Amino acid sequence: MPTHHNVLFLCTGNSARSIMAEALLNHKSNGAFTAYSAGSHPSGKVRPEAIQQLELAGVSTTGLRSKSWDEFAAPDAPTMDFVFTVCDNAASEVCPVWPGHPVTAHWGVADPVAAKGDAEAIARAWHDAFSQLDRRISLFTALPISTLERMSIQKEVEKIGKL
Repeated sequence: MPTHHNVLFLCTGNSARSIMAEALLNHKSNGAFTAYSAGSHPSGKVRPEAIQQLELAGVSTTGLRSKSWDEFAAPDAPTMDFVFTVCDNAASEVCPVWPGHPVTAHWGVADPVAAKGDAEAIARAWHDAFSQLDRRISLFTALPISTLERMSIQKEVEKIGKL
């Protein structure tokens, strides 16, 4: 595999989990990855709670926006090496055909937007989603991708999605 990889994180609304994953990977990758995010039915806005989690962690939020996965299925879009779904709805939808046959995996994360309860419970849901994505992305960036065969990479990214 090449030394630089493009990664697309998918979620239905592209307003929270996939946005946080995009920003986290771009922050942690030291230039080895370029992360993007998109949704099947984008909300058109990034949730302020997602921005808050990123800012608290010192992660840049510059340029983050809610966008359709159609942008990444267009002929002039970057070719993806990895595509990860981070919500169960997006995982069950029929995705576009991604050129280049990227490695895919489902990294389901509970939707913090759907959290119920008092302010503390809702804040905890946002923190938990962020922490889970942060942990998975740290494990992903630690993989020796350049030395692994495609099937090994596929198995490793699937394992990460279960952590």
